[in-house]
Amino acid sequence: MSKPYSILREKMKPAARKKAAEKTKILLDAMPLQELRHARNLSQERLAQTLSVKQAAVSKLEKRTDMYISTLRNFIKAMGGDLEIIAKFPDGSIRISQFEDIASKTERGSLPSSG
Repeated sequence: MSKPYSILREKMKPAARKKAAEKTKILLDAMPLQELRHARNLSQERLAQTLSVKQAAVSKLEKRTDMYISTLRNFIKAMGGDLEIIAKFPDGSIRISQFEDIASKTERGSLPSSG
């Protein structure tokens, strides 16, 4: 019979626990959309229903490497999350907020003025 990871972790040396936690963080920090959907226990069909698209559209979206921010935001929102865009520089990270204003206006049905 296999043992739960929590029991195995308790028996690990502190250095090994720290290394495992660091690897876990790295894996969670970078996850393709398909793996994220699986981690959220969602099927492509269920996500397609939430997005009001066909399952094939979800499949295509998960394979894309370039898409509109609004498309990605809607995909993440359909999984129950919020999209944050962060620019990382050698001297620190900055959260980009200009897209949040556009999202809230678009969700209310009005587009931001261009002037």
